[in-house]
Amino acid sequence: MGAIDQIRKLVAASEMRISEHGYDELAADGLTVREIVEGITNAELIEDYPDYPKGPSILLLQHDTVRKPVHVVWGIPKGYTSPAVLVTAYRPDPEKWEPDHIRRRR
Repeated sequence: MGAIDQIRKLVAASEMRISEHGYDELAADGLTVREIVEGITNAELIEDYPDYPKGPSILLLQHDTVRKPVHVVWGIPKGYTSPAVLVTAYRPDPEKWEPDHIRRRR
């Protein structure tokens, strides 16, 4: 099972938590936990970090309730299979990302 499938499964089972940083970033961009959790179903994988030192992580493109793009980093603590951790969520900076919000500008 890929990391995105594992994260989706954990979120669907409510085996998740939000990091303190994650809460701060959600608030800073006017996002809610609910829209991020509900948006994971249709999320698109941008980057996969299977060997991240704190545990496997993924960067997803999701959308808020009005279909604006949101980048969300989810992870699973190293050495564990649960919970899914919402590490951060933010609106992609158009100066750093192509219009598709998937590719970084060069």
